Order: sequence, then structure tokens, then C-alpha cells
Amino acid sequence: MASLARLQLHSPAIAPIVAGVTPLIGMAERVRWARVLAVGGLASALVLVLVVAAGAAGSSRAPAYCTIPTVGNPPWGFHVGEQITGATGTYAHGHGNINLATRAVTGIICQVDRVRNAPDRQIILSVDPKLVYSSHTAVILGVPGNVMKIDVKVKSSTDPECKVGTSGQVVVFASYNGVHRDLVQFTFPAACRRHDHRYTGLDVVTNVPPE
Repeated sequence: MASLARLQLHSPAIAPIVAGVTPLIGMAERVRWARVLAVGGLASALVLVLVVAAGAAGSSRAPAYCTIPTVGNPPWGFHVGEQITGATGTYAHGHGNINLATRAVTGIICQVDRVRNAPDRQIILSVDPKLVYSSHTAVILGVPGNVMKIDVKVKSSTDPECKVGTSGQVVVFASYNGVHRDLVQFTFPAACRRHDHRYTGLDVVTNVPPE
């Protein structure tokens, strides 16, 4: 049976189908394919082609991390966990400089969303130079901390609905007194509303300087 199956790999009806998935399977699997064709016909083989190809495409999706440089110990900054390695998820990080005396702020932020059966939706944000709000005595999530609010603008986008130039706001909250309960919140108008995210939890790490 094995020798018959190997010969069938090269038959005019079978060879094109097997060739289509050759990069995805080994020789043992190719033999099994030939046996399927011999017993169940072309219809069964075509179903297997779709299953194998779909599985390979799903497993080969690259991690999503956001394409901005990482900076160690910036005056302000945050990251919300690890890069996206699964089929769905969201990730963001950002950093910059801030001068609380002059209410001046600079920086860059990236956020990326991953959904099934669609390209990753990544936006890169510039930071407006005028600080909107800051406080050393804010209470958020039931704990005290430092908070800053900044205006942002989309400078790069792979989301067809969220256009370059769209404005929004980002709030960054850093808890203190030995408590880790940080927060990052994105708010956008309707065009970019699917990038409205509120990140909390132990994997959210922020840094906001005190006044």
C-alpha cells in the first residue's frame, strides 16, 4: 500500500494537489495524502488542503509589538503587557519627556489591535507639546498616584477607518505608596473609536513624575 501511495503522488490527478501543500507537509504526510486520494477521491483531498493551509497561515502570523523604539527610564512612559502572539489582542506603549514647571511635554505612542481574519490595526501617535493636566494627588482605581493627560494625534495608521491627523487624548496614571494599580486610557472620536482602550491590571506598568 505504501508503494502504491508513493506512486500516486505523481499521478496527473493527484500531483497538482499534493504540490500545493508540499511546503507545509513532510514525506510521511504526502504518502497519507495519496492514500486519502486513492480511497476517498479528490473531494476529501481538497478539504484537507484547506485545513492544512488554514492552519499553517494561522500559526505563521508574526507577533505584534508596535514599531517605535523602546527607551529605558524615560521621564514618562508606559507599556501594557507583552507583544501580541495569539490570534487576537491589543498592546500599547509610549514614552517621552515632560517639564511640569513649563507644562511642556513631548513623546511618541503606539497602539496595535489584532483581530481574527484581518490585518493588525496599528496607530502611531504624536504628542501635543502642551500638557493638558497633571496631578500628584489623583485617586484612580481607589488608590492615590500621579496622573497626566495629553492630547495626541495619529501620525501613522494601518487602520483604514482611523485616519492620519485624527486627534485624541491619553491618560496615564501611576500609583504609588507601594501599590501597583496603574492605568492607561485612550479616547478618540468616532472615526477611531475602536482604538478606545482602558488598560489596567498587573501587566500595565507606568511612570509619571510627581509635581
